[in-house]
Amino acid sequence: MARVAARLSTDGEQSTHPVDEVLPVPKLALYGFQHVLAFYAGAVIVPIIVGNALKLSPEQLVYLINADLFTCGIASIIQAWGIGRIGARLPLIQGVTFTAVSPMIAIGLGAGGGTAALLVIYGAVITAGLATFAFAWLPAKAFRTVMRLFPPVVTGTVITVLGIVLIPVGLNDAAGGLGSPDFGDPKNFAYAGGTMLFILVLMKIGRPFLSSISILLGLVVGTTVAFLFGDAKFGDVSKSEWIGITTPFHFGAPKFEWFPIVLMLIVMLITMVETTGDTYAVGDIVGKEVDSETVARALRADGAATALGGVLNSFPYVAFAENVGLVRMTKVKSRFVVVAAGVFMIVLGLLPKAAAIVAAVPHGVLGGAATVMFAMVALAGIQTLAKVDLKEEKNALIVGVSLAFALLPATVPVLFAKHMDPDLSSLLNSGVTLGATSAIVLNLVFNGLGKDGAHDVPKVELPAQVAAAGDDADSAAAAPAPSGEGEEARTPAS
Repeated sequence: MARVAARLSTDGEQSTHPVDEVLPVPKLALYGFQHVLAFYAGAVIVPIIVGNALKLSPEQLVYLINADLFTCGIASIIQAWGIGRIGARLPLIQGVTFTAVSPMIAIGLGAGGGTAALLVIYGAVITAGLATFAFAWLPAKAFRTVMRLFPPVVTGTVITVLGIVLIPVGLNDAAGGLGSPDFGDPKNFAYAGGTMLFILVLMKIGRPFLSSISILLGLVVGTTVAFLFGDAKFGDVSKSEWIGITTPFHFGAPKFEWFPIVLMLIVMLITMVETTGDTYAVGDIVGKEVDSETVARALRADGAATALGGVLNSFPYVAFAENVGLVRMTKVKSRFVVVAAGVFMIVLGLLPKAAAIVAAVPHGVLGGAATVMFAMVALAGIQTLAKVDLKEEKNALIVGVSLAFALLPATVPVLFAKHMDPDLSSLLNSGVTLGATSAIVLNLVFNGLGKDGAHDVPKVELPAQVAAAGDDADSAAAAPAPSGEGEEARTPAS
């Protein structure tokens, strides 16, 4: 059986890093599908919100969802597999960024709504994607200078903010889905609590393999229970088409207008911070060294995926923090699991009936699993911050004030809805935007640009991981390798 742990060659040197290990097909399928389920709600929520805000028809909304899933699959494969110097070659799932939701709605409503608004949005998305792609090809010295904006105190804060901002999304799902008729119904919390408890029990007492697919099993068992009680509806499956092909510029040729483009460029600056933080976080989790070239490759994948999204009727893409939490929970490090997930997403994007089945997971069940994962994202950020000297008052202020700004949109929404210019509100009404911007600006004020390499996140020594499914329990209890001996390779990704 292939192991998740690294293999050593006869001379004692590591021959394959766990990130680069190709697991057996059954495991790739299971782990990959778990990533899809974990990410699915976050993937489809953006086109649903934007489509409803622009008053699209149900058929147009379904097309947006299918286009999003199809493009997510391609983008994730580019990021994890890598094409030349594009893609981080780490287990990073690509998904539509939440940061772009408010700006895209503002752009769309300003363009009058409907499919005409989509054309203006896509013009801005394509331009911003190409600009991001070009930025990531800056000369090494110039790129390192820019990356000094993102030391551990910034990336750790951004990852923590992402988790904290996402947790309410999971809790809203646990309550039944914001705006649903049964929102807040105790039965939804019962499904969420039962799913969460089932996942935690598997993580606590399950065999290594069961623990690694605990999220998937939690969603399956929770949905089954909900179905038995009549709360999981599969009626939409019969109404969906079997095949749904995504074609370039389905709604028409994109329109390029200066204000939407400027707004989307600012969105992409924020997503670059997100991707930078997620790249360091997942590199830390899997024990793979992340340098400026790795980050540059990740950002090139973001830019390419975003430009592709505009062509294929989708939106801006970013490394998804939700799935970073899943990698941490499952300890499955192989990037080819994400490649498998990308294949699943492409299939779902082509098969509306299959997507309808996944969409039938009740909100309560999904919320229970999502809350656990989002909490793990916040924990990943806290662990990064643990490597920062928070006894230094200036670092403590950067973290504390940035967290406060991140909570402002959710705590005082009236400020953005009634007392702010609509264009400015569309930009600032995001906890991630405010938190990330605050962290960058305050770090510049207190710490300046620092030195080359100051942004590198120190690595945490992770225990030697247990064998994958089928290995015996004795092998599963493998102890950590002594420091300096048998450690996982830490060479930068090529």
